[in-house]
Amino acid sequence: MATTPRILVSDKLAPEGVDVFKSAGFDVDVKTGMAPDELYGVIGEYDGLVVRSATKAHGDFWNHASKLKVIGRAGSGTDNIDKDLAASNGCWVMNTPGGNNVSAAEHAIALMMTISRHVAKADASMKAGKWEKSKFKGFEVTGKTLGLVGLGQIGSIVADRARGLRMNVLASDPFVTQDNAPEGVFMVALEEVLESADYVSIHCPLLPATRGLIGAAELAKMKSSAFLLHAARGGIVDESALFDALSNGTIRGAALDVWETEPTPGDNPLLTLPNVLATPHLGASTTEAQVRVAVQVAEQIVTFFKTGEVLNPVNKAN
Repeated sequence: MATTPRILVSDKLAPEGVDVFKSAGFDVDVKTGMAPDELYGVIGEYDGLVVRSATKAHGDFWNHASKLKVIGRAGSGTDNIDKDLAASNGCWVMNTPGGNNVSAAEHAIALMMTISRHVAKADASMKAGKWEKSKFKGFEVTGKTLGLVGLGQIGSIVADRARGLRMNVLASDPFVTQDNAPEGVFMVALEEVLESADYVSIHCPLLPATRGLIGAAELAKMKSSAFLLHAARGGIVDESALFDALSNGTIRGAALDVWETEPTPGDNPLLTLPNVLATPHLGASTTEAQVRVAVQVAEQIVTFFKTGEVLNPVNKAN
């Protein structure tokens, strides 16, 4: 290693990840919460950048990142990074697939259980000094049908947990056939998932083909008694169409962890609805997941600078 790489950590990262850089002898600075102009003013000093979802490496960012050779995303989603501009500027982008999978899957299950048993509402009621037992009669999930839109690594874990809850599991995924589906999961068309499921849970990536995948027409296919669970990526579900479907009784309710705009504005109409359970993108927010992805992304960047090997790339630098 001819020169010591300089690494900027611009989003909150578990300290175990920072320790990996220090142990490797790298020069690492942690500067979180910077405004774009502040980031642009310093990024030209760094060879590597570690982000989560807050830092946006789009547009004008690339006019300032003159030395940047690699961006590591502590997590899986990279929609906050313009990967084509990165490639044209000679910068690799890598992510850490798998580190958040269990946490994200467990959160989807938590959303399902919480909205089914009115846990959040009952907690708020109790803390307001009330005892409204009859108001919060809920639903069992045993024997119900969970429909998965997407059966990748996270969707597969959700399916496994749902099977443990004695649920019937249907899934739609263009890349998974019945022959390679997990045991007990029945592969069907998206339309059948929507029409048959008591709970529809989204687990596909945000791509041009999946943006707005669940809109008014798809919501209209769901049972009026069904719940929508969304802990994948904002933009897959049309929030305006969902508001209408929840307001007019097209579906019973929705539990949402991801939003078209994040942070979602406090005046988002969905937040006014009593049949919406809302969380602020908590899918990967567990101690275990954050340590895993922090260590993984740091180790990948160290390997890149020491050996030239690119692990988990999501683009190809020119």
